[in-house]
Amino acid sequence: MSTAGGGVGGGVRVMLVDDHTLLRRGLKALLEADGRFEVVAEAGDAGEAQRRAAAVQPEIILLDNHMPGVTGVDALPGLREAAPAARVLMLTVSEDEADLAAALRAGACGYLLKTVDSEALAAAILDCVQGRSAISPEMTGKLVSAFQSGAAAPAAAPAPADALAILSPREREILVHIARGASNKEIARALAIAETTVKIHVQHLLRKLGLASRVQAAVFATERGVG
Repeated sequence: MSTAGGGVGGGVRVMLVDDHTLLRRGLKALLEADGRFEVVAEAGDAGEAQRRAAAVQPEIILLDNHMPGVTGVDALPGLREAAPAARVLMLTVSEDEADLAAALRAGACGYLLKTVDSEALAAAILDCVQGRSAISPEMTGKLVSAFQSGAAAPAAAPAPADALAILSPREREILVHIARGASNKEIARALAIAETTVKIHVQHLLRKLGLASRVQAAVFATERGVG
């Protein structure tokens, strides 16, 4: 199986930061069984995480928010300083809109709930490695609300008002589903098309709209009453 990372073990170099030892062990077993990932470090609190990140320089840091002492969001600047090339992906139980907005403002590449399944977690890690954002579908609506209230700043300049006109009917249809927080798999099922076809349409509509991620696309669509 091909990999996206460059670690010694051939997979994406992942660091796990969570104060629950059993959860870390489960995540490590899950990720390393996949074959595309290599867990290179673990930490149970922010201070240990910063030291370990500086030592191993992971590609991805999976970071819990609710830890003893310093929260994950507050630890983000220190982690990014310790491992500048690492991307930080929040993995938390918190569905709080303020936590989501704070994490993205602090530089997280994504925000996943711990209810995420293994396939979606792997896809999110690979998305972050490739410079894309990853947000749990359940949080997309809350991100839009945070964006509209000013709690979360936009990540890109807004598309022109008439941008919808340049989308094909199928691309507009897919944009509606993105605004509702649907995954590519769910969109494919709803439209009775292949998931790879959905991915291609998503790439095309993002390029046409001048957006960098499906999260931005969801915000764009909601602002214009799409969906």
